Amino acid sequence: MFSLTKLPRPFLDRGEGIYFFDESGKRYIDGSSGAMVSNIGHSNPRVLAKMKAQMDRSTFGYRLHFRTHASEDLATKIAEMMPEGLDRVFFVSGGSEAVESCIKLARQYALAKGEPDRWKVISRFPSYHGSTLGTLALTGYDPLARPFDPMLQDMPKIAAPRTYLDRDNLTEEERGLKYAELLRDKILEEGPESVAAFIMEPVGGASTGALVAPDSYFKRIREICDEFGILLIFDEVMTGAGRTGKFVASEHYDVIPDIVAMSKGLAAGYAPLGAMVAKGEIVEVVEAHGGFLHGYTYSGNPLACAAGLAVLEEMEEQGIIENAAKMGEILKARLMALMTRYPFIGDVRGKGLLLAFELTQDREEMAPLPKAWNAYLELVELAYERGLIIYSRRTRGGSEGDHFLICPPLIVTEAQIDEIMAILTAALDAFAANHDLPVLRHETA
Repeated sequence: MFSLTKLPRPFLDRGEGIYFFDESGKRYIDGSSGAMVSNIGHSNPRVLAKMKAQMDRSTFGYRLHFRTHASEDLATKIAEMMPEGLDRVFFVSGGSEAVESCIKLARQYALAKGEPDRWKVISRFPSYHGSTLGTLALTGYDPLARPFDPMLQDMPKIAAPRTYLDRDNLTEEERGLKYAELLRDKILEEGPESVAAFIMEPVGGASTGALVAPDSYFKRIREICDEFGILLIFDEVMTGAGRTGKFVASEHYDVIPDIVAMSKGLAAGYAPLGAMVAKGEIVEVVEAHGGFLHGYTYSGNPLACAAGLAVLEEMEEQGIIENAAKMGEILKARLMALMTRYPFIGDVRGKGLLLAFELTQDREEMAPLPKAWNAYLELVELAYERGLIIYSRRTRGGSEGDHFLICPPLIVTEAQIDEIMAILTAALDAFAANHDLPVLRHETA
């Protein structure tokens, strides 16, 4: 087996709640929910029992041969939980497939309406939308996308609304509008007749570290898309299924997109599952013109859908989304308190339990730490050695900068947040000592 990393890692023995145990018995806190996946924690017995019941019936039924109750029931459940109008569901196996499905639906919708020149999908830089060639064309993260440039149909980009880096006299509301107008400018530059859709993460993921735009941004983006007849796609692969304290992050902003990509927390790591959710009128137009020319072998797999339905039922029955909102406020406050101890923490941001902090040389200019330090790798290892798993990426388009996502399972308790913070503080102390950085307070954060 080979993968991206060659870092030494132990064999996993088991997962329980928010914890992992390796074969030596060492315990790790899953402080990032894997890759922001394990929303309801590990080895939930009720979910496993419902999966076993489906396994006893069938583990596979090809979508062209059979309908299944598991897939139909999950589609109905998702439609009930989504904002109004988002009521047609297409299942996939992961986030990249979900986003790929979204952009292919947008293209087929344009063709069905007699607008064949509409093929461009505008996205943001930085951003991350997946690892297929189609989704890499949307992704604004150079190390992952640039090696494949010759193979991509690159798509237009606008700047992500990283207002925390701005040094101007504008209010946050004015900054939000400023960044939204970049979309209108780009549409006019490309030619409105050539643009099919705009895709964005409502709260930033790995590439921007839980970036939260001003509220004003969202309404204006919706207005601009409507002005030019362009579909608005929300990539909720990371934010969906309760991560931000709402079922989908768009609910925070009272803006309804036309198409949504979901995965990760939808089945919470119990099975590979994702979904594209679209407005019915879009799907009906495409179906009337030959149908959606797209699909995967495992679309609507009954075992994966049974897992997804069990996860959503567990979220409702246990109040897990509400817990994400409550614990998110507590964890964010604790992370912000670290800024009084560590001057090199330049920013803390996020919603619910999608939270991150960024390391910088200073808070005035927000210059990143020296690139050669590879802080985004070092701090992760310092935490891992101490039994805490966190997630990091380069902040500034993948080339430099360091942010760290702190996103435990949505079942986390306040006592467990204390455990997370104690280990994180120890790791930050060690990082500061390694680089002779100041630590202003020494009591436990």
